[in-house]
Amino acid sequence: MNFLRLFCRHKTALALGAVAIFVTALLYLSKCASEDLTGPGSPLHVSAHHSNGGGHNPLSLQSAFLAVVIVSGPKYSERRGVIRSTWLSTSSAPGPPDVWRRFAIGTAGLSAEERRQMDEEQMQHGDLLLLPELRDSYENLTTKVLQAYTWLDKNLNFKFVFKADDDTFARLDVMLQELRAQEPHRLYWGFFSGRGRVKAGGRWKESAWVLCDYYLPYALGGGYVLSWDLVRYLALNRDYFGLWQNEDVSLGAWLAPLNLKRVHDPRFDTEYKSRGCSNQYLVTHKQSLEDMLEKHRSLVQDGSLCKEEVRHRLSYVYDWEVPPSQCCQRKDGIP
Repeated sequence: MNFLRLFCRHKTALALGAVAIFVTALLYLSKCASEDLTGPGSPLHVSAHHSNGGGHNPLSLQSAFLAVVIVSGPKYSERRGVIRSTWLSTSSAPGPPDVWRRFAIGTAGLSAEERRQMDEEQMQHGDLLLLPELRDSYENLTTKVLQAYTWLDKNLNFKFVFKADDDTFARLDVMLQELRAQEPHRLYWGFFSGRGRVKAGGRWKESAWVLCDYYLPYALGGGYVLSWDLVRYLALNRDYFGLWQNEDVSLGAWLAPLNLKRVHDPRFDTEYKSRGCSNQYLVTHKQSLEDMLEKHRSLVQDGSLCKEEVRHRLSYVYDWEVPPSQCCQRKDGIP
């Protein structure tokens, strides 16, 4: 009887000890798993850091509130010079940089002389984002923009990116002021189209587009703004995206299923030709070098964008309550 009582007592103790060891092991494994999920390079670590506005390592990367990526080409050094001396020059500010700016250029296949010129320009200005694996051409424009966003995501802490063409003029001072009042999450800001028919011929022909007879709603590529988290989404999923001829159409399709804030703004004059000149415009596309110089002079001398406001065609406010094919009715009284 004593023997049985002693055996039972030891059996209970052994069982309790086994349970204690098992629980301790679970806690240890849970701690290790937690450290793996939140440590450097882990998905949760990257996401948590990015919630503050960009980059993988805040101690080693450059930081800026607004990244400006201007799509350019090897032969357009004169355009870049005019942009540096006009609308990019108005973004300079003392202290930590508000604006980080680069001209995105593909350099694959350049001649030795063209490469030497690129190197000299980079040494002088330090503002070229050179993409060595990309042959610079209109056919590669979508890939070029996607590569630039991927580079940004890996190398810069930022809250917003403004993408522009090198024939665009922008009011960065006003844009910065308005972005400071925005949450840096899920923002897609520009001049949207939802009724663009798929191009069947010419330079903008979309042979591979099979989704619809219209393009999905997209912000026109002369200039638009994305928050950092959308850039992160693009970088993470780049290998899954279809690459269509037009980078802005492609972006609209890539972001189409996302729950985000699409802001249509008539102050983005980014259609295939300019609607004119309005002192309300933040972005004006299809500008010659003379147009840029004149707008800059007017801003410096008079504080207004236009010497004289002119309108060549009507604008519209995008109606998100109707089907996209009915979205964009041009009316008077809109910038």
